[in-house]
Amino acid sequence: MQAALDITAKYCHKEMEAYGSCVTSNPSTWQQNCHELKMKVAQCTSSHPVIQKIRQDCSKEFVEFERCLRENQGTATSCSPHVARFLACAETVDLSEVGTKLLPQSS
Repeated sequence: MQAALDITAKYCHKEMEAYGSCVTSNPSTWQQNCHELKMKVAQCTSSHPVIQKIRQDCSKEFVEFERCLRENQGTATSCSPHVARFLACAETVDLSEVGTKLLPQSS
């Protein structure tokens, strides 16, 4: 999971920052106001193999998290258990078939 976060931060930092700021600034209308920024993050992250693998293997948890956000637009913090389930799934994803050349070297 740390490798995926590192890759996301490296390649999609600008998009993630803009989307996060938008969501924070629009607590009750972020779903509408931040849709374009969300799509930019999705487009950026969907192009990297490690992130593609995590999204594929944990799609059920990710869809449940997104549904929770849609249903609780005014109280996104109530979706914390969904985030935890998605992150727990992501930690179990076998990235060995993605290719070690894509992963940062451990020190």
